[in-house]
Amino acid sequence: MADPSSYRPKPGEIPDSPGVYRFRDEHRRVIYVGKAKSLRQRLANYFQDLAGLHPRTRSMVTTAASVEWTVVSTEVEALQLEYSWIKEYDPRFNVKYRDDKSYPYLAVTMNEEYPRVQVMRGHKKKGVRYFGPYAHAWAIRDTVDLLLRVFPVRTCSAGVFKNAARTGRPCLLGYIGKCSAPCVDRVSAEEHRELADEFCDFMTGRTATYIRRLEKQMAEAAEEMEYERAARLRDDIEALKKAMEKNAVVLADATDADLIAVAEDELEAAVQIFHVRGGRVRGQRGWVTDKVEEITTGALVEHALQQLYGEETGDAVPKEVLVPALPDPVEPVQEWLAGRRGSGVSLRVPQRGDKKALMETVQRNAQQALVLHKTKRASDLTTRSRALEEISDALDLDSAPLRIECYDISHLQGDDVVASMVVFEDGLARKSEYRRFQIKGFAGQDDVRSMHEVITRRFRRYLAEKEKTGEWTDGEDGQDAQEREGTLAGPDLAGAPNTLTEDDGRPKKFAYPPQLVVVDGGAPQVAAAQRALDDLGIDDIAVCGLAKRLEEVWLPGDDDPVVLPRTSEGLYLLQRVRDEAHRFAISYQRAKRSKRFRSSPLDDVPGLGDTRKQALLKHFGSLKKLRSATIDQICEVPGIGRKTAETIAVALAQAAPAAPAVNTATGEIMEEEPGTMGSSGEPVRTGAPDERRGQET
Repeated sequence: MADPSSYRPKPGEIPDSPGVYRFRDEHRRVIYVGKAKSLRQRLANYFQDLAGLHPRTRSMVTTAASVEWTVVSTEVEALQLEYSWIKEYDPRFNVKYRDDKSYPYLAVTMNEEYPRVQVMRGHKKKGVRYFGPYAHAWAIRDTVDLLLRVFPVRTCSAGVFKNAARTGRPCLLGYIGKCSAPCVDRVSAEEHRELADEFCDFMTGRTATYIRRLEKQMAEAAEEMEYERAARLRDDIEALKKAMEKNAVVLADATDADLIAVAEDELEAAVQIFHVRGGRVRGQRGWVTDKVEEITTGALVEHALQQLYGEETGDAVPKEVLVPALPDPVEPVQEWLAGRRGSGVSLRVPQRGDKKALMETVQRNAQQALVLHKTKRASDLTTRSRALEEISDALDLDSAPLRIECYDISHLQGDDVVASMVVFEDGLARKSEYRRFQIKGFAGQDDVRSMHEVITRRFRRYLAEKEKTGEWTDGEDGQDAQEREGTLAGPDLAGAPNTLTEDDGRPKKFAYPPQLVVVDGGAPQVAAAQRALDDLGIDDIAVCGLAKRLEEVWLPGDDDPVVLPRTSEGLYLLQRVRDEAHRFAISYQRAKRSKRFRSSPLDDVPGLGDTRKQALLKHFGSLKKLRSATIDQICEVPGIGRKTAETIAVALAQAAPAAPAVNTATGEIMEEEPGTMGSSGEPVRTGAPDERRGQET
């Protein structure tokens, strides 16, 4: 625990101007990001008597080891930079809203030649129109099914669309009138895009226009005694009205607004958002967060606005945002929202009328969400805490292992030997910390030796980080840098770092030690891991192994395993950790194997990209025919010059031709056929699969 006075800035060092500040821990990891109108006044609040601080604020300043700041010109710029750094560093003491579910959206892919209507989750994509979010995917499908009568937009996947275009026959929806079948040219691309635009207009709330137009067309058809057409239009009108009824009218003045409500207690807060478009509730979502600092309702609202609109632009930011309390000060937030939208945004607290009544409904939803979250989390926290305590007792550890790392080795009959490292913190997987390794110290199958190499490499890097000598650079491990995850560069905003350096605050690849190392295996693997730690002089990290056969826990130097009860929560947690390491290793090993099988002599030709590779293979039909072609024949391929053709001919001549494919059941040599090539151009071998399948470990 650090003393805040040890890193308190000297009087006069802190500027009296707007800015963003960062607290770092002893490992140079950013643990808190904040903004202030006056950095001097704001930071002074953190260095008062510890007894006068909020318990969570006290925990933050005693965890920190340094503080730094960046001066900006305006409060709006400070708001933007704070949001950017919170997204980049993921500080543990900042308010971070977590979605209680992955909300589905109704999406229209306007970025495609033939826009498609579908259900989408996750991050929003550029060029796609989104509507929602919805509580359930089936609600989206019900709405779309009704609207396809009037707006028969494509809903099929790319594969189905291409297959229909190839065969000249539309899918079932095309036959029953719920798709305009652009795949078989019933409508042009322009006509289909107009349908998609009308679909989007209807979903944004412009419903009266289309209903009036259909009613007029129905009346005209009836006057002309086209009763069948009039009946179809009548049914279309009923379908549109039914789709509208699924979203109740809540604001009579057809308002476009987002309503945000907050329910909180001393420890946690829940946020509920209602998206109202055209006076109707078009979507609803909710977040929960731990209150890891002393924070007001207005500050919670400000963080919610940052998360809700931080990646949005244009109409995705409504003209009006209704909140239970205004941020202090409110002007920079309003200016920031207006900048995201491109026009003015009203941010206010509703005082009377329908909007206040609707806000009360949103507030009740937030309160219920908080109660439900606490009910679920109480059980989850209890279970995880019990599991960690059981592991600590069974392995005779000094404290509960809050960070557990597990290692597994995977290979296919000695080829493509790789290893995985997965991390669990507080009993939960932390996938951003996962790492993967290639075994390069030797060739062949030796799980014990592989485990020793992996543990040595991982903790050698830890020691290097601990000594603050920079990233571990070992010539033999150069490729590992490309295999490890988590090297995303951040934006360069107002002095924000954009490279992964020692002082940028993001977690180093191997900077933080675990309290427990788990290896997938028995006594030999455990002994190898312990020997690797001993060789490095590390004596404060516990090691154990979990054997698959009887789920026994092995400790270094013990002749007999530790047997945990089958109903033990600790055993369940160790099994989850081990299984996750096995899954991660297998997926990496398979990816490497697939890449090796897809390799081609063309891969070694400098400057030859995928497009020209495909052009070559399409022109000649197979790698065998390309190998026998002359330089002049290779030059006939579009985009291939003579110099490139000569390089290709030399590369193919130097590469040994692939061995012929053999059917191992009959001994027959399989002839290479056009159309049976892999993505690299090599023929796919079609021998008996059971003869070629190896055991993955």
